Amino acid sequence: MTRLSGILPALASEIPSPTQSIWYVGPVPIRAYAMCILAGIIVAVWLTQRRLAARGVPTDAAIDIAAWAVPFGIIGGRIYHVITDNHLYFGPGRNPLDAFKIYEGGLGIWGAIALGALGAWIGCRRSGVDFRDFIDAAAPGVAIAQAMGRFGNWFNNELHGAPTELPWRLRVYEFDQSAGRAVVGADGNPVVLGYFHPTFLYEALWVLALAAFLIWLGRRFDLARGQVFAAYVMGYPLGRIVVENMRTDPATHVLGQRVNTWTSILVFLLGLWLWRWFGRRADARAIPGEGTPPDDVDHPRTEEASMTSETSETSETDVADRSAGARSDAAETTKDQLADQPADEPPTRPVP
Repeated sequence: MTRLSGILPALASEIPSPTQSIWYVGPVPIRAYAMCILAGIIVAVWLTQRRLAARGVPTDAAIDIAAWAVPFGIIGGRIYHVITDNHLYFGPGRNPLDAFKIYEGGLGIWGAIALGALGAWIGCRRSGVDFRDFIDAAAPGVAIAQAMGRFGNWFNNELHGAPTELPWRLRVYEFDQSAGRAVVGADGNPVVLGYFHPTFLYEALWVLALAAFLIWLGRRFDLARGQVFAAYVMGYPLGRIVVENMRTDPATHVLGQRVNTWTSILVFLLGLWLWRWFGRRADARAIPGEGTPPDDVDHPRTEEASMTSETSETSETDVADRSAGARSDAAETTKDQLADQPADEPPTRPVP
């Protein structure tokens, strides 16, 4: 009880970081960063599968498309990270082969989305699924996967913000990334580097809120195909710009700003353009299963209008038939009257 009472106040005033990020099963290393990424992928595919099913897409299509999108996304994320943080892999004292050690962490979301979308497009072509339907279905799951992936940075004691004394401050240890554990001091305890803003948590909370917003947006409004994904492309950079400027880890700067800040601005503008472009497509109808009911759902108003139209057409037909019959009877009467008149009398017409 005494030990627990000492832990609770600490938890109320700070967020502790893990002191270990790698565990071994025999000779096989189990890395927390990789497990967080893998868990995020599983959740994203599962949610995408459910959302595609609501659009009438076969349930196995999400897995088939993910088999293309996920590897492309991982490769794209790694390429972007290596390009933008090239100082970690190239230069004096650096080993360029470390660029291939993806298991040690380092994925750029922008590259992951870009090449992941390319892989998804290939998968959609092969599976016969509309690409816009897939990216709309996948957008909330991708956001959730990002949130789960950020906890890999927490395990690695990395990507934190500036020092702070706020109640939710993050305790960060001096960490040996290659060994996957905190550095231990002479007293046998992990060495505390300091207390910082938990930027990994800020971004995780932001993308979780974004995922909920995307699901609500698709259900509340009759959007064109692709616009849910465009909303994700616009929404994520808004939070990322704030978080990016709170981080203190080394990064490439352009005109005084971190390169990811500039990328976020460009991606937001891309999302705005995609929103307008998807909305102007000739086949940009509302998405079944989102803002409007599917085609196989009965529409009472439509049926009522159809019945009214049929009744009106029947009434018009009956009136036309009666009018034609009346004209025919009048013609027969005229013939009979002419036949009954004497030959020396001039013909007379019936009084109308």
